[in-house]
Amino acid sequence: MNTASRPPASPLKVCIVVPCYNEEGVLDHTTTVLLGELNAMAGAGLCTADSFLCLVDDGSRDRTWADIERLAQGEARILGLKLSANFGHQNALIAGLFSQRGRADVLVTIDADLQDDVNVISEMVRLHHQGKRIVYGVREDRNVDPLGKRIAARVFYAMMKRMNDRAIKGHADFRSADAGVIADLERFNEANIYLRGVFPLIGYESALVRYVRKDRHAGESKYSYRKLMSLAWQGITSFTTTPLKLVLYLGALMFVISGCIGLWIVWGLATGTAVQGWASTVMVIMLFSSMNMVSLGIIGEYIGKIYKEVKQRPRYIIDRTTQQPHG
Repeated sequence: MNTASRPPASPLKVCIVVPCYNEEGVLDHTTTVLLGELNAMAGAGLCTADSFLCLVDDGSRDRTWADIERLAQGEARILGLKLSANFGHQNALIAGLFSQRGRADVLVTIDADLQDDVNVISEMVRLHHQGKRIVYGVREDRNVDPLGKRIAARVFYAMMKRMNDRAIKGHADFRSADAGVIADLERFNEANIYLRGVFPLIGYESALVRYVRKDRHAGESKYSYRKLMSLAWQGITSFTTTPLKLVLYLGALMFVISGCIGLWIVWGLATGTAVQGWASTVMVIMLFSSMNMVSLGIIGEYIGKIYKEVKQRPRYIIDRTTQQPHG
């Protein structure tokens, strides 16, 4: 009998954490699809009948929380968490994972737009039955994304892989992990957390499931190019000091260039062929000034991260919740 089709010994209780930011009008479809997936997994013996959804409202400005409350009132398997402000996508995920890890065996994270394929969640849970601790969803095809976003993603993952060999190309925040892994995740107290990098850092036995990214059901993506660039920069500066090393290499390169220019000037004076005028001088000054500003900016970014870590502010604050899911 094929291992992939063999029924599990005992079902696992699954919690699907869904961060929500201004998702008014989308959540009805999202919860219907995800509850249907839980029903299918329960029918296959993969998860318990009381497996549930945790919808985290990350300080939305529309009627997202009202929608969550309405859905939770009509379905016992839906739990809503409302954060007191907009703490950001990563912290909304953390709020859901940390608050629910004691109520589930496996916790899955997926965005509310359902562009990640919910059909592979059952494969994730099946892999947990086989002993995997973390399962990463990996995008094989991003054709639904704009060309600019696809190019930016390709460049980013190439850079991250070069700087951190544990980085998983094509993986965003669609993953599953058991409650023990989430307990270990709580030990990472950093304010500037980047979950896509932290989970591979935790280790344990893991697996990949591959899928094709889908079109968004409704609404618009909340990740503008500015936010994507900010997230990419967060990932780079949180897991590598390579930019600081580049500052050192850049300084060494500038020293060599300045030495060559100095020799060229001495040669010109000795041979009587020195270039008259100020253009070359101005160019050199501008080059060095710009390099210094870039270098100071990179160093300042790391100092800013240290500043945030030292303050030890909470990563999220839960304002209120709906009733707890049954079971």
